[in-house]
Amino acid sequence: MESVLSDLQRQLARKQNFEKAVVSLTQIVIKDYDSASPSDRNMIYKTVCRAATLLKTRYTAVGFWMVGLRLFEETLKVVTNPEEKETVNSYITKCHEIIGDLQQEPPATQQQAERGSRFLFEGQLTVDPEPPRPAWLVAQNLLSRMSERHWQSNATLGQTSTTEAPNSEQLVTNDIEELLQQMTGFTGSTPGLEEALQQAGVIPRGTPPASKEVVAKLPVHDVTEPLLKQLGEVECAVCKEQLTIGVKMQEMPCKHFFHPDCLKPWLDEHNSCPICRYELRTDDHDYESKKERDKEFEEERKGAENALRGGEFMYI
Repeated sequence: MESVLSDLQRQLARKQNFEKAVVSLTQIVIKDYDSASPSDRNMIYKTVCRAATLLKTRYTAVGFWMVGLRLFEETLKVVTNPEEKETVNSYITKCHEIIGDLQQEPPATQQQAERGSRFLFEGQLTVDPEPPRPAWLVAQNLLSRMSERHWQSNATLGQTSTTEAPNSEQLVTNDIEELLQQMTGFTGSTPGLEEALQQAGVIPRGTPPASKEVVAKLPVHDVTEPLLKQLGEVECAVCKEQLTIGVKMQEMPCKHFFHPDCLKPWLDEHNSCPICRYELRTDDHDYESKKERDKEFEEERKGAENALRGGEFMYI
């Protein structure tokens, strides 16, 4: 049983095998849990918990949650420990939240479908609402309006007293709210606004992912008892599981440890440690050049701050 469950845990770590592994684990829960030894029961339960952790952190598609729901329902029928029952119940509740939210999303109406198939004859005017404006256009309009407000505010400030001058921050806030309400199809969420401003070239995009060459060279260790004693109670910051003897952990240059399967998806999108934000080198030449320029500028700024009147410098 131990070898079978160990193999299932390895399959769970691979997205293409996850669904099949959960189905096999469900059959083990149904057929073998009642007759299993206490140690085997404990390992079956831990494997179920591992599947739940992966659903929460990596495999979030609704199809995976549906397969997981059956696993958790069958597990709830056989476990007897009150704490285990409470944990499995929380997994089932989470499944219903995820699946229920997706099922409640309204489909496209028949009216929208009919409207999409209509066409206009020459000289005919449409009565349908305007199509949603692209995010970059929303951002450009927003910035133009804010710039105009800022200019008007400065002009008014020079002609009125301080007590009579308008609150420029409030003007900008009101303008943003008004403009976003007018934009059909724009959600107005902070991520949506940030993405729009990035498309308009106003704010920089996020950091690029870590260099594949650097990631490939990150050391991987087998967790041994001496290493575990040295590190103490350490958990993977991504899946929140404690380090256990025998598992493989990948080490960042900042000395933080993670499961390789947890760290890779993170570094595919980021270039920093999930805990301390220590940055790895990227393959983005522009980003690396900017980092060097910023570093040189910061050193020059610190040097200028430490400059003495006699032209000497005090280094600290």
